[in-house]
Amino acid sequence: MGKNIVILTGSPRKDGNSDRLAQAFAKGAESEGHNVTTYRTADMKIAGCTGCGYCFEHPGECIQKDDMQQILESLKTAEILVLASPVYFWGVTAQLKLAIDRTYALLRAKAPIKRAALLLTCGSRTGATIPMFETMCEFSQWENAGVIVASGLREPNAIESHESLKEAEELGRTI
Repeated sequence: MGKNIVILTGSPRKDGNSDRLAQAFAKGAESEGHNVTTYRTADMKIAGCTGCGYCFEHPGECIQKDDMQQILESLKTAEILVLASPVYFWGVTAQLKLAIDRTYALLRAKAPIKRAALLLTCGSRTGATIPMFETMCEFSQWENAGVIVASGLREPNAIESHESLKEAEELGRTI
């Protein structure tokens, strides 16, 4: 039986380089029978975490009733989390960061996530993105299943002939 995988993408550009990288990963994972659910955070209404503590009194729930509810419900059954984003000013996009911050609601709920992967696109540098991801894995006790960086991408659709698409598909197959 396949694993439940949730992919959170952060690119504001629909079907851009980061989305293509996530699609390649999903293709590989689905070819092995895994269940993949992808959320484009840029298309969703997700507010920032207010630090109110409601989720500590109601594990796995957030007081804010926005599109993050869908993601939280999916993460409650996910075994693998994949984050995909372009690097904007040395980190993941604000859209993805909002969703990451709101996963705080799951700290006491003990989501079944065991592994996580990071898919990045960038012009040249990854900034603080990889250390942030590694810290998330360490804190959450997730196995770091892999980081794929597609660098040198400065134009829309520049990823089409990039080796990283094959790498992402292979990671999806072997995850």
